[in-house]
Amino acid sequence: MAGLGSSIGNIALMILTDREIKIAIDRELINIDPTPAPAAFSSTSVDFTLDPQVRVFHAAVGSGLQIDPGSPEYNYHEIADMITVKTDIDEKYTLPGKELLLAWTKETLSLPTKARMAARVEGKSSLARLGIGIHITAPTIHAGFSGQIQLEIINHGPAPVILRPGMRICQIIFESTLGTPEKGYSGLFTDQSSH
Repeated sequence: MAGLGSSIGNIALMILTDREIKIAIDRELINIDPTPAPAAFSSTSVDFTLDPQVRVFHAAVGSGLQIDPGSPEYNYHEIADMITVKTDIDEKYTLPGKELLLAWTKETLSLPTKARMAARVEGKSSLARLGIGIHITAPTIHAGFSGQIQLEIINHGPAPVILRPGMRICQIIFESTLGTPEKGYSGLFTDQSSH
């Protein structure tokens, strides 16, 4: 991957270390706002934190509603408005066992297509050991993406777990791509903002 320096060279499809992530941020190949604190970096990832705004599933989910994502009329955003309610977490949110919560990272991430960079969102082991999953088969952050990272947080465990705004909720792993994509990310969730 050209652009990050001799330590990376022309090797493709690799995970960036903390050093290369910082170089990429300095060169604006990765944009994170607000800028992560030094403690957010581990050897091959950057921790992101929980935004105060979440979407809580409500009683309509159990009312016999059936969702058909294969239908030409299917509109995810309309369904989300029907089955969830936006909530701001003041100090804490208690996620009961076996329940799902839609959330976002406080940080906004931008991966310009010219940077030849993609990323993955993954959970934190400290939360996983309590039964908390951060995404449901949706870890990919495509080249060209810009926005907050939407999280599908589920408590697989038997005990309620307290989530607090600003807590470290996930880690982002950056990967170089083999080439420059023909187009940037333009999928259904182009605008994942919580606001």
